[in-house]
Amino acid sequence: MFEIEEGYTTGLIASVTLLHATTYQQISGFGQAFEAKVASEMAEFTGRLSHPKNNIWYVRENDEIVGSISIDGQDLGSNIAHLRWFIVDERTRGSGLGRKLITTAIQFCDETGFSEIHLWTFKGLDAARKLYEDNGFELTDEKPGSQWGTRVIEQKFIRKRPQ
Repeated sequence: MFEIEEGYTTGLIASVTLLHATTYQQISGFGQAFEAKVASEMAEFTGRLSHPKNNIWYVRENDEIVGSISIDGQDLGSNIAHLRWFIVDERTRGSGLGRKLITTAIQFCDETGFSEIHLWTFKGLDAARKLYEDNGFELTDEKPGSQWGTRVIEQKFIRKRPQ
């Protein structure tokens, strides 16, 4: 059973960056530009974790971080939450860990009163897309882009807070 932990812990930035770098290098050929972007943006974000609209959750297995998800409640403004750095180690896929993490983040957003949650991903991550859609996210934008260092079809998903 996985235990979700909250907030910053030593090594979190490095561990989550490594998970992203190795996973997306295999899936899409993302390299140094992507790894540097994840590390620098996550380092900046963790410096803002004291703000009540920001949070991060992670899961350890045998002292290794095997999953994470973050809500950045400041960077988009207009009472919109930004779901970021959602990932689970490939060894844990299918275990329900991803579902537990996204449920935790959505619950935080609803309790905090965000009107919407936005996230950016890219086409081809079908299991993640199903998880997003199962949790009320809808695809709202799709376009070619290379913000992660490799050309992909970027996708924007939005979940509006239920009334």
